[in-house]
Amino acid sequence: MKYNRNVYHALTMISQFGINMLVPIFICAFIGMAIDKKCGTSFWVVILFFVGAIAGFRNVFLFAKKIYDTPAQTRRHYKAGQKERAEENIDEQK
Repeated sequence: MKYNRNVYHALTMISQFGINMLVPIFICAFIGMAIDKKCGTSFWVVILFFVGAIAGFRNVFLFAKKIYDTPAQTRRHYKAGQKERAEENIDEQK
């Protein structure tokens, strides 16, 4: 069986999207439940749930932006390397 790096890389990215979204929601919801239990209220869990959701969306947005920007930079460096090698080959031929 041939190792396909792209498939594993894609699965890792999907997992990171889920983790980046769910962790802030769970943490804020549990903090809200603890505050509600301690204070005898019932609205902090809802408020902090939405704060966690906003934080999760922000995390996913930043992560997606980083993924989107990285290939362009990599291509730029790759093309710059090709250009340098081409210039070196021209100098060697002279």
